Amino acid sequence: MVVPIKELLADKRVVLGSQSPRRVELLREMGIDCVVIPSRADESHPDNVLPGELPLVLAKRKADALMSYIGEHDLLITADTIVALGQEVLEKPRTLMEAKSFLQRLSGQWHSVYSAFVIRHQGLEHHEVITTDVRMLSLDEDEINYYVNECSVLDKAGGYGIQDWIGTVGIAEIRGCYNNVVGLPTAQLYQALKKVLSSSKSTHGKF
Repeated sequence: MVVPIKELLADKRVVLGSQSPRRVELLREMGIDCVVIPSRADESHPDNVLPGELPLVLAKRKADALMSYIGEHDLLITADTIVALGQEVLEKPRTLMEAKSFLQRLSGQWHSVYSAFVIRHQGLEHHEVITTDVRMLSLDEDEINYYVNECSVLDKAGGYGIQDWIGTVGIAEIRGCYNNVVGLPTAQLYQALKKVLSSSKSTHGKF
């Protein structure tokens, strides 16, 4: 049988504005094949942007940067994920030492992961920000050193990936969508895609 979303997508080209292999794989698990066009949008931001607002600012900026590549029948998806400890954003670490510092601070603490996605298709736009709260177990120095040295951490917000070794042994509890922490809230995205694809048949504008 055909995956249900395929019928709505028909012959549309789905463009993912991200080179994250995790997001590509999550889309495939949803039954969606995509073309990857990485956005080169500037990801700098003012310090006064709240953590819960920042990923949407960046996801929209990524979408804006890719509009010249999007055809009439294309559907564009962009996304951004940030980790926040309180009101402080822990972005992708620039060095392994910074990744260790992030993990030392997250150790034994609750923190929030915010992911935003933007869908654009035939004049329609839909966007959402999803929040997941995560409690990390207390990690000792050997565990942090092992993870940072053996796994790829520099491309991950907060210096960790929940799908990695550290997620298997070091995450005590999550409240919310697991895939949101991986980088794409798939259940919410799936519902949004159904709405956008159904609406695009009869109307144009913001959804």
